[in-house]
Amino acid sequence: MYIIGTIIIGFLAGVVAKLLMPGRDPGGFIVTTLLGIVGAFVATYLGQAIGWYRADEGAGFVGAVVGAVILLAIYHFAKRRSTSSPRY
Repeated sequence: MYIIGTIIIGFLAGVVAKLLMPGRDPGGFIVTTLLGIVGAFVATYLGQAIGWYRADEGAGFVGAVVGAVILLAIYHFAKRRSTSSPRY
């Protein structure tokens, strides 16, 4: 149940991150929600490593949104960087 809860929180965090990030999203809705899910897992494991959460406790919604926004920003930067480079 713990993993399913993290996936649901991550999905919702991805949707909120999409609303918070301005501009066009190069990956679309599916990539954004997947980044939200990954952001929730990253926030959970980093929070557990730092000591913010217990081993049986997941990241909260705010932590998942922050993780999703950070991953979405990295994705935007990497995608923009790869499309702007000249191809020979």
